[in-house]
Amino acid sequence: MAAGAAQGLGEGGSGRGFLGPRVPAEVEAMARGVQDVGKETFRRLLKVTVNALEGKDCKESVRLIAESANLSEEQLAFLISGMYTLLREALRLPLSTFKQEVFKEDLKELRIPEDFIVDFSSVVFGNSSLARALQPSILMMMKLSDGTAHRFEVPVAKFQELRYNVALILKEMNDLEKRSILKIQD
Repeated sequence: MAAGAAQGLGEGGSGRGFLGPRVPAEVEAMARGVQDVGKETFRRLLKVTVNALEGKDCKESVRLIAESANLSEEQLAFLISGMYTLLREALRLPLSTFKQEVFKEDLKELRIPEDFIVDFSSVVFGNSSLARALQPSILMMMKLSDGTAHRFEVPVAKFQELRYNVALILKEMNDLEKRSILKIQD
């Protein structure tokens, strides 16, 4: 019965589920376990999950939550891995096509408490820096004539824009060079 329910939940009732046709097991386990967690503990877990998505080290924060919330390591693992998967999948979708109402409806079908749905929603739809952090980027290094090197990250779209503009400038320089050669030879 759990497998059949998982398929139905993932479809969001109308085939629009953001988790796909089958809800990941860790999200189902989190949805069951989160109902027994207080709001303060949930928010602390959500913060840890967001930090993990941003690539920060969360071991100490998880240890503190485990001590204060009286949760076993297994319970914590289920909750955090489920939250991580849920947020990662939701943040991958473009906000232009992914609607907040659909997201909230899918979470309701997972039987996640309403207060927690609001918090999840604020992370997904209100945290553009996190969404940006999950976008692919290109790590670049520039060596200057004085020998110093600078590293920086560039979103793929900005890199494409940079690549286009450099090609355009090189073409214009080439065109200018050809014109000046022609004038000198005349």
